[in-house]
Amino acid sequence: MPAPAAKGDDLIKETTTRDFMRDVIEASRQVPVLVDFWAEWCGPCKQLTPVIEKVVRNAKGKVRLVKMNIDHHPEVAGQLGIRSIPAVIAFKNGQPLDGFMGAVPESQIQSFIERVAGPVGPSDAETLLAEAEAALAAGDLQGAADLFAAVREMEPDNLAGLAGLVRTLVAAKEFDEARALIATVPAAKQSDPAVAAARAQLELAEQSAKLGDSLELEARLASDANDHDARFNLALILNAHDKREAAVDHLVEIVRRKRDWNEEAARKQLLQFFDAWGPKDEMTLYGRRRLSSVLFA
Repeated sequence: MPAPAAKGDDLIKETTTRDFMRDVIEASRQVPVLVDFWAEWCGPCKQLTPVIEKVVRNAKGKVRLVKMNIDHHPEVAGQLGIRSIPAVIAFKNGQPLDGFMGAVPESQIQSFIERVAGPVGPSDAETLLAEAEAALAAGDLQGAADLFAAVREMEPDNLAGLAGLVRTLVAAKEFDEARALIATVPAAKQSDPAVAAARAQLELAEQSAKLGDSLELEARLASDANDHDARFNLALILNAHDKREAAVDHLVEIVRRKRDWNEEAARKQLLQFFDAWGPKDEMTLYGRRRLSSVLFA
């Protein structure tokens, strides 16, 4: 029978040398306990604290976190041979099982917890993100906006939630609001993939909104297949209406007919599409295959 999960108010606590046996050794017979050895003067410890606490809470009781200040309580750290902090040791069934040192990334802490406690389901924020993406894909813009906003309320620094809200505003043609929201992202995080993709979608939407009627462009192409300007603009409009395969095909056709047209504008536009769609999107993969078949024929 699996061990009972820890209650929410028991997930994170401070301990002392006197209470270590109760808080760690005995408690680890129920669920794995991570012991974070830290000190007030330790800069990396302060970097690790919010990250490891977030991951432990997201694990929803699969592990506990016990924090021990080695300046106030040096004995246990000394017995375990800990000479550098932050250091995190996982205890299970009363015994040290695994550990790591330093202010490691969130993904590494997540992997560490799954090694000692088994697979951890999606966090509440991840669940909301999935629901928000589904709502956006279904065209429920208000529902998507509410869900992405809930993610941001739960985790104010969640860039996926912010980027999703930007994409929702773009779909609603609220371009000014979308641009203002992206501007709130710190400069150091503007290159985050989710933020970059949302920004690319905004730029594409603003660009296509100025292009006019697709029927006129189609008529121009019918009379002159080498009207690359008409084909290029038509590709942008098709992408804005989620006809992405046709948009790719038109841009690839420009590359096939005259690769250096307008300083390789068609190839560069395809790359912007790929940035907006993401590297694993099926249309990104399709577009890269089509482009490669022309460039390296």
